[in-house]
Amino acid sequence: MGLLGAMNSAVSALDAQSTQLSLISNNLANSSTTGYKTVSASFSDVLSGLSTTSSYDGGGVTGTSNQGVTTQGTIATASSSTDLAIDGSGMFVVKDAGGSTYFTPDSSGNLVLNGTYTLQGWALDTDGNIESTDTTSVSGLTAVNVDRYATSAEASSTVTLQANLPADATAGSTFTSSVSVYDSLGTSQTIPMTWTKSSTSNEWTVTLSNPTDSSGNQSGTIGGTSSYTVDFSSDGALSSITDSNGNTVTSPTITVSNWDDGASTSSGVTLDLGTSGSTTGLTQYSSGSTSPGIDVESDTQDGYAYGKLDSVAVGTDGTVTATYSSGQELAIYKVPVATFADEDGLAAQSGNVYTATQTSGSYSLATAGTSGAGSIDGSSLEDSTVDTSTQFSLMITAQQAYSAASQVISTANSMYTTLLDAVRG
Repeated sequence: MGLLGAMNSAVSALDAQSTQLSLISNNLANSSTTGYKTVSASFSDVLSGLSTTSSYDGGGVTGTSNQGVTTQGTIATASSSTDLAIDGSGMFVVKDAGGSTYFTPDSSGNLVLNGTYTLQGWALDTDGNIESTDTTSVSGLTAVNVDRYATSAEASSTVTLQANLPADATAGSTFTSSVSVYDSLGTSQTIPMTWTKSSTSNEWTVTLSNPTDSSGNQSGTIGGTSSYTVDFSSDGALSSITDSNGNTVTSPTITVSNWDDGASTSSGVTLDLGTSGSTTGLTQYSSGSTSPGIDVESDTQDGYAYGKLDSVAVGTDGTVTATYSSGQELAIYKVPVATFADEDGLAAQSGNVYTATQTSGSYSLATAGTSGAGSIDGSSLEDSTVDTSTQFSLMITAQQAYSAASQVISTANSMYTTLLDAVRG
């Protein structure tokens, strides 16, 4: 191997231990960085030529860095409900201002980041279903922007009435009830209904009147068909509904125009009275009273009043739910989790984000908690995986190895000097 080989090996040791010290320094610097994954060094020997049992031609050592992306950090409670951590495998999908896609093990701060990267998710419709037809690639994702949902109001599209009409009422008897609807501005309105018992057995006529506001004043104009005939079978179940033209309909529809608050026309609002043969909607049974009356069990509809955003929460499956001052809760996004065949093969970038590589393989998007993807913890952050005591121990070892390699160079230099002095002598 010779003195030259010894010095080359020592120089490679200095370089390898410098790499180790650099990694240790970076790990310690990020010991409090949310979601940071410890990077470690590994060493392997280098041979400059053929080595046998009778000769060894060492060439030193080389050091490489190893990412511990798959190592789970401690998940700690955070102060903000929009702080997110993944419990298990997978990464969040984020984008920078230029639209480039990255992946991060943790989303600190708000769902709409004020910094470089914006969290991505699937937008949901009013029924909580994913709007995009592409759920397998990042092109189907959009920025999770809760500012778009700062206020809410939804016009009613379906009103469901469960009530019993008295079978023991005499022909010509009339009874009144009402249903509530929300117009497009989130104002609650009341639509009066008049029920008239027909002379025909098990038959009633229902007439819808102009809506009224909370003060009892007319607030709009009822339009379209406002009168329907409702028939029941002999067992009290709903049999059929016909409009004023004698056409059988599944459900009456409500149309209201000229709302006094300036709301748009409510057109085609379904009045669900139940299905034929059903006893869960409108029924006709005896009241058992000397003064029969309509018994309204429930009056529900799918609209909601105007409200301001109060809070945002994220469920374990990644569903982002907005809660409003009106008490309404609305699912607005679903945050997916991206998994890789080898997360440790991702390429680290500044800002605690990664990009996919040939080693990591391409991503697969999944709903959190399914298909091997970890679940999402809201109001939580993943701590750095750096163990400072381990890093200090490695630092001492690196320092000693570096000093030893330096001593080898010093000794080799002294031997060279002795050899030169002998030559000169």
